[in-house]
Amino acid sequence: MKLFTHFLCSLLLLVLAVPLHSAEKPNIIVIMADDLGYGDVSCYGAEALETPNIDALASRGLRFTQGYCSASTCTPTRYSFLTGTYAFRGERTGIAPPNAPAIIQPGTATVASQLRQAGYKTAVVGKWHLGLGGAAGPDWNHELKPGPLEIGFDTCFLLPTTNDRVPQVYVKDHRVLNLDPQDPLWVGDKKPAPDHPTGITHRDTLKMDWSHGHNATIHNGISRIGFYTGGHAARFRDEDLADKWVEQSVSFIESNQDNPFFLFFASHDIHVPRMPHERFQGATQLGFRGDAIMQLDWCVGELVKCLERLGLTENTLIVFCSDNGPVLDDGYQDGAIEKIGNHRAAGKLSGGKYSVYEGGTRTPFITCWPGRIKPGVSDEVVCTIDMATSLSRLTGQPVPNDDCLDSLDVLDALLGVEGAQGRDHLVQQNNGNNGTYAIRAGDWKLHRYDQRSARNVVVEQELSNTDVPQFQLFHLGKDPAENYDVADQNPEIAERLKKQLASIIEAGRTRTVSQAKLR
Repeated sequence: MKLFTHFLCSLLLLVLAVPLHSAEKPNIIVIMADDLGYGDVSCYGAEALETPNIDALASRGLRFTQGYCSASTCTPTRYSFLTGTYAFRGERTGIAPPNAPAIIQPGTATVASQLRQAGYKTAVVGKWHLGLGGAAGPDWNHELKPGPLEIGFDTCFLLPTTNDRVPQVYVKDHRVLNLDPQDPLWVGDKKPAPDHPTGITHRDTLKMDWSHGHNATIHNGISRIGFYTGGHAARFRDEDLADKWVEQSVSFIESNQDNPFFLFFASHDIHVPRMPHERFQGATQLGFRGDAIMQLDWCVGELVKCLERLGLTENTLIVFCSDNGPVLDDGYQDGAIEKIGNHRAAGKLSGGKYSVYEGGTRTPFITCWPGRIKPGVSDEVVCTIDMATSLSRLTGQPVPNDDCLDSLDVLDALLGVEGAQGRDHLVQQNNGNNGTYAIRAGDWKLHRYDQRSARNVVVEQELSNTDVPQFQLFHLGKDPAENYDVADQNPEIAERLKKQLASIIEAGRTRTVSQAKLR
């Protein structure tokens, strides 16, 4: 009897030791908007337009008031989201040019590779902007590898760069889609011929004029950054991008409805050139920028409808976020400034794209998993860089010690577990590795400008350079708009954060555990 009692006690202890969160395998969709600001959707306070489908995600899930990306431009945020490592630690992680080689190298652990290891089918649909091909860059007329398929994705359907950069073609897995070998595609950074039409020489033919920088090769009546020729059968129409992303995403979901899947839906909305489909043009009073937000909202609705039709809603975790904050004039004259009215793209925050002010990196951030996530609002600090480790823990995958160096396990916060805490600190950067950083720890935030310049401090104005001190300190609890530098009044706090930031940069990593906690 004694032995039996001892056995029962041991069995009870074993049962109690079962992980609180055993491995789960919901379908996972990460919807990443492009240049969407904290105040650009109605569930975050926008009044100039309504975003019913995004709002519905928030009403059924968890809306974060302090959700972040780690950089205020696209390439570094996408790099850190996929790799779980701050982009300033990597090479060539600034805004990628048209002919950029693959930035994330094969063998690097990514969100996709971790989930594929857990048995998921994985896809990325939409904007890539992380380079393609070997050291010499993409060979547009042959296989484009390495690329997404070499870092964990089973399939991809891409806008290879970003649509204000050439070329305007789709990439399906390793090839440019519909490319005619008799009309090879050439991409370069110099004018291919003296009579090659550009936004400068043929400005009067443009259907959307440029304001700065975007004045090279013309396609679809819009001039771009960079030059290209050929590949005419492969070229797309800007107005059709969103429809194509939805079409390809729905096809992927339908093909994998009986298996766990991971879809990275990388929207190009609302990045320039803003040229939404004709059915959305004029949908708002904010010009094409507002119309593109409506198109983005439609995309969200179509993905949700697909899940509902297939009976997958309650087995799918959706994460909605943005790659950085907003910008109005980003190279084209599309009415964004003239029609802004009372709309504030960054809400109550200062800054936007290109800056380390809150408006540059704090964005709409929503998690929705009906039946699993209790609807509500969370003030916890979470970041897209944490997806790699958090989703690995959700699906029972250990994280390699030498990968995902800055990705912290905030799974419980993402799922709204009672009492769960998010990040206690976060490093933010603007673009590449040029010495512009910020660190948030609690309510305190320190800016560091090694080059002593800040861009786009006020989002409603055109980009400009403003001379600032090397270090600034703000208390976000009292001053969320970062209007008042209080470094002189709080020298000890400023010094502590200076040392913490320097230590994080020098250490080469933030994550100290050898693997994701499988609790």
